[in-house]
Amino acid sequence: MSQTIRLSPATLALLLIPPLMWAGNAVVGRLMQDVVPPVTLNFLRWALAFVLLLPLAAWVLRPGSVLWSHWRRFALLGLLGVGLYNALQYLALQTSSPINVTLVAASTPVWMLLLGHFFYAVRISRRAVLGALLSLAGVAVVLSRGEFSQLQALRLVPGDALMLLASLIWAWYSWLLVRPRPGSEPAAIRADWAAFLLAQILLGLAWASLMTAGEWLTLPALPAGASHIDWGWPLAAAVLFVAVGPSLLAYRCWGAGVARVGPTVAGFFANLTPLFAALLSAVLLGEPPRWHHALGFVLIVGGIWVSSRRS
Repeated sequence: MSQTIRLSPATLALLLIPPLMWAGNAVVGRLMQDVVPPVTLNFLRWALAFVLLLPLAAWVLRPGSVLWSHWRRFALLGLLGVGLYNALQYLALQTSSPINVTLVAASTPVWMLLLGHFFYAVRISRRAVLGALLSLAGVAVVLSRGEFSQLQALRLVPGDALMLLASLIWAWYSWLLVRPRPGSEPAAIRADWAAFLLAQILLGLAWASLMTAGEWLTLPALPAGASHIDWGWPLAAAVLFVAVGPSLLAYRCWGAGVARVGPTVAGFFANLTPLFAALLSAVLLGEPPRWHHALGFVLIVGGIWVSSRRS
């Protein structure tokens, strides 16, 4: 006998919002590549997210807060989810094409399965493998626009390796959310989503600031009066979007969604990101969706449905 994990409308919304926001993040990151250095963009994103979240959970930063006795846990979550993942994605977009980056990111469900099996004793079922194959096939259809010869022409570049590392890091981060070591996470913080995220951002910003400092040490010298950052409304709007949408909203929904269905099933929803990215690009470029978008959607959703079934 097998049963399907119940994907209520609320659960579906929690799992659909993050890939939609991440698709927008990829588009904005690509648009900003000549406006602001990539690691600096990641720092600005999380710095603004910290300021916006502070009124909701300032108590977690007080001197007597239980955060300080569990700082190692949140330092690790902050390193993976705040300091590394998006910085690597923005860096990947500097040397790799969007089609390569999104295709590599589609390997996330595979890393979810492997990490769950080897480190959390979660059995890999045939249904999970079939779901992964269906989902990856859907991504391939979308990215190739139904012409699979385009996939054969792909060439790996340094950005692809960075995105592969980012995908592995995100899978690890997702498992850490639902499988904390006993006693490593105070219940008071975990029960408050704003406090839980703010604790990660606080320590994640420490990592992000170190990475940003390293980036600026390696940037080439510019003539007097020139700047590596093009300050203006486009940058302000981009930072506001990535701080609110892909950061606060997406991370809140992802954490809640993973808690409901587990990281393995949630990982398949991440494969909707390239589909949403294709649709957003179509809207921005004035090109209507085509048949390969519909076929890709059917395959990805089929992979989600198959993977959500349990023996």
